Amino acid sequence: MPDMQNLFYLLSFLTAVIAFLFALYLYLWVKKQKVENAEIIRVSRLIKEGAETFMTREYKLLGLFALCVSALILIILPKPIWQGSVLSNIKMVVSYLAGTALSAIAGKIGIMVATLSNGRTAEAAERGLKDAFLVGFRGGAVMGLLVVGCSLFGVAAVLLIAGDTSILLGFSFGASSLALFAKAGGGIFTKTADVAADLTGKVELGIAEDDPRNPAVIADNVGDNVGDVAGMGADLFDSNVAAMTSALVIASSLSAPGIRNTEMVFCYAILGLIASIIGIATARVGKDGNPTKALNSSTYVTTAVFLILTALSTAFIDGFSWRIWGSSTTGLIVGLIIGLTTDYFTDDTKPIVRKVAHASASGPAFTILSGTSYGFISSMPAMVGIAISALISYKLCEPIGEGYAIFGIAMSAVGMLSIVGMIISNDAYGPVVDNARGLAEMGGLREETIRIADELDSAGNTVKAVTKGFSIGAAGLTVISLLGAFMAETNEVLAAAGKDLIQGFDIMEPTVFFGILIGASIPAVFSAMLILGVDRNAERMVKEIHRQFDSIPGLKEGNAVPEYAKCIDIATRGALKELIPAGMVAIIATLLVGFIGGASAIGGFLLGNIVSGLLLALFMSNAGGLWDNSKKYVESGEKGGKGSAAHKAAVIGDTVGDPYKDTAGPSINTQITVVSLVASLCSSLFVALSLF
Repeated sequence: MPDMQNLFYLLSFLTAVIAFLFALYLYLWVKKQKVENAEIIRVSRLIKEGAETFMTREYKLLGLFALCVSALILIILPKPIWQGSVLSNIKMVVSYLAGTALSAIAGKIGIMVATLSNGRTAEAAERGLKDAFLVGFRGGAVMGLLVVGCSLFGVAAVLLIAGDTSILLGFSFGASSLALFAKAGGGIFTKTADVAADLTGKVELGIAEDDPRNPAVIADNVGDNVGDVAGMGADLFDSNVAAMTSALVIASSLSAPGIRNTEMVFCYAILGLIASIIGIATARVGKDGNPTKALNSSTYVTTAVFLILTALSTAFIDGFSWRIWGSSTTGLIVGLIIGLTTDYFTDDTKPIVRKVAHASASGPAFTILSGTSYGFISSMPAMVGIAISALISYKLCEPIGEGYAIFGIAMSAVGMLSIVGMIISNDAYGPVVDNARGLAEMGGLREETIRIADELDSAGNTVKAVTKGFSIGAAGLTVISLLGAFMAETNEVLAAAGKDLIQGFDIMEPTVFFGILIGASIPAVFSAMLILGVDRNAERMVKEIHRQFDSIPGLKEGNAVPEYAKCIDIATRGALKELIPAGMVAIIATLLVGFIGGASAIGGFLLGNIVSGLLLALFMSNAGGLWDNSKKYVESGEKGGKGSAAHKAAVIGDTVGDPYKDTAGPSINTQITVVSLVASLCSSLFVALSLF
């Protein structure tokens, strides 16, 4: 391998280690913060134990799944072992397991730090907003640093050891498959508890969101961690790995003289992590005391640092192309624009949320109708942004040489995900401060402390919505580039067999159209299965909450302690039962379409899946965030405040939106990544064994 390539492998490892050391520093800093309130300590322990119990049981189930998939990979991928490819198949298995393991480790440590941070953030709020923000943000930043550090380290290690970019597809599939089930399972868990707690507490009994009398309240707090910390962390780990993998697979097939394709991918990933470290280190609440502004400012700092560093590298490193830099920059800027448009539709200081809150005064039907309408409208800017980014990147890099147009799109995805360390830090901040707000109330802290925690939580909700929009946009560009990777893999097989290469997919060809229609239906079915899982599980929990209020003397009056563990167990068992079928439907459908229609049908399948999936993911994530913040706007005292007709209608809207924004919506972008990777991994089988 060229010396320059080895240098970038070394720099990848060093940068990842720096990220790990900085994460360790932040962890130790958070751990030193005081937590002395006995009730907060007790409830924090319950949340931690519940999260760890769920994660342990989930990972055991996913471990069995991974072993079964490993056995299949060993037998048939990249080629059937009877064709003499045993060593390559073993490498693919190891790569797959490494992707799964690193994703799981990042999620596990993230949960540990998040549950450590929540009580400390609550007590820091007694000292003021600035202190509480720093504790909450640094707790979330540990997850951000770990996810990006693990993805960079893992991709570099697999490529260095295997020396074959095709093996990277196994690593990416391991990350994606774990992310798919972790996000789905965590989403079902958290929304089971959230829906049940809201319907019984706010609507039926008129008690506060985090009232300790509600048996589901601890399960709800546990869900914030397993869904938004471990689940979203696994999701963005998967997106980052998939973006790098698709870029590297395409790069390996290109040969324009003087262009260092692989080195540019690693260089931009390294500089993105460095920029995120700088952004995290500089995050502070300013004199205006606005946590949302602090989170956004640190994101802008990260973006500016990345753009400057990549421009300098492009200017001074021989073989780096300004056209590829332009593609990367386009992706990053479009990602920020998607975040800003998401913020416009979901922030309670903006007009859209207030319009839905106003509609709630007329009843829940108007809440649903207005939220659904604005949710659909909100998907257009992001879809247009993804389309423009793909088009500009394609046209920018097309003149470099054959195949570089698709590589430009892949680098656009790498650029959009370059600041993912900061994005995950912002996202993980959300559940930490959400838990902190509940702990402040359950710990009997001052009203001013609860108000500060509410302000931090409101900023977390807004940033979480922006993060979801960003991750869906990044997934859109990533899967377009993965479609290019699928073509590259398929053409390699066709060339070896002496067959005509694929130049594109003609939608008028029957097999392509067949694939488009089936691919477009999968995200809808996948979403329905997840939402029905939440529905069934929430019904079980509502019955349990009613049982406890009816059978435990003094519970309604606050003179008895609920049986929190039973609600946690219902959420756990239901989530584990529901998470596998939905993911398997998407994977099995991909295989069936490939074996029936071959590579052309799979091309159509991926096209339909991408377009339908992006639309549904954006709609559900934005509509859910819109309903959530509309409810919080009413709870702040507007339109009659808590207990009013508008409040009850807004709670119903939020209840509908919960599985949209935290279960189905963000899981779809992982689903479209998984099926794209399955298609690339099985390309040789589809060429050899298809019926048509």
